[in-house]
Amino acid sequence: MHRLLFLAVAILIAACRSSNDRGLTVAHRTMIVAHRGASHDAPENTIPAFLLALEQGSDAIEGDFFLTADNEIVCIHDHRTGRVADTDLVVEESTLEELRQLDVGSWKGAQWAGTGIPALSEVFALAPPGVRIFLDIKSGPQILPRLYEEIENSGLDDDQVVLIAFNAEVVRQFKENRPQHKAYWLSGLSLDDDGNVTPSPDAAIETLERIGADGFSSHHGLITKEYIEQVLGAGFEYHVWTVNDPERAWELAGYGAMSITTDVPLPVREYFEKKRLRQ
Repeated sequence: MHRLLFLAVAILIAACRSSNDRGLTVAHRTMIVAHRGASHDAPENTIPAFLLALEQGSDAIEGDFFLTADNEIVCIHDHRTGRVADTDLVVEESTLEELRQLDVGSWKGAQWAGTGIPALSEVFALAPPGVRIFLDIKSGPQILPRLYEEIENSGLDDDQVVLIAFNAEVVRQFKENRPQHKAYWLSGLSLDDDGNVTPSPDAAIETLERIGADGFSSHHGLITKEYIEQVLGAGFEYHVWTVNDPERAWELAGYGAMSITTDVPLPVREYFEKKRLRQ
């Protein structure tokens, strides 16, 4: 019953957002993506976290996905389960049934006891019209054949399914086989010995061109307006993670970031709404 109520609210929010977005500036159209669901308030990468993110009006939900030993796809961030469960299993060496037995909610609080690891099909089933699912693929290209099957069976619109991955080859193969879906290359940013950001904008653009990605998604820490503008100027989208400071999120939206991934989608959304009302 609670799940149906949350979905009904999410559908209403999505419809209102669609009508209100017409005519907005680029900054105003920036999507708010719930990082592993509303992961500040609920156990990450679980059905409760995703439902809460939808209830809070997120434009998209983001989750992490591995291929299991029996060729299923499950939603969990780490390659082992020990951080979020009492039993430490290697995800890719375990079956879906073995992983389903684990409690991945109790670490977050007693109210989440008994929460399990969801399959990708269960996450797909949550998405109301207009809400996107960002799939952060943690396995290598071997996951892709099964992923294509799951997408086909989901019934979701093409623009609702977005692939993101640090593995550039995963992005390349996905775009080659599913060009109708968006796919973004993920990378952290760091400083080299000379104090220059790496990858440089030129290096990032070169990778995006080589793998056929639609855009670049990076951590926000070292990002500047000039970096974003250079990537946008080359014809690619720019996306940013994981931004929990609403003021910083608004700043990056103003630079041209097309989505902000955050653990706290509700405070970020409320801050954005207040800023929009003042403009």
